Amino acid sequence: MNYVALDPLSAKFAALADPTRRAILARLTLGETSVSELAEPFAISLPAISKHLKVLETAGLVARSREAQWRPCRLEPAALKEVDTWLERYRRFWEARLDRLDAYLLEVHAAETAQTRKRTKRRATQKARVRAKPAR
Repeated sequence: MNYVALDPLSAKFAALADPTRRAILARLTLGETSVSELAEPFAISLPAISKHLKVLETAGLVARSREAQWRPCRLEPAALKEVDTWLERYRRFWEARLDRLDAYLLEVHAAETAQTRKRTKRRATQKARVRAKPAR
């Protein structure tokens, strides 16, 4: 997939779609690290990790710099904030929907509980009447 041709938000979501890249981002939340240190927990080659990093870098999710021989990678939190901002609108939408569903289910439960109490009371009253009838 050509991540460069995507709009910035789509590039971020495309980069986040891969579990290896999400794991790399999770590791970078602990701080800067080298490519070789990032590659350690994965059963893939260093060039494969570099390709994943390139996708993340192109999406603006990570940045790489050069300090002498060391090339640290770091998380770019502002890029994740952009994704979070976009998701927030949908989060509010679904929370409102789920709150309405919760209220509806509470109403249904209250109505069912009231009906059950009425039935129980009616049965108790009927049993009491049967017991109270004099034997003929």
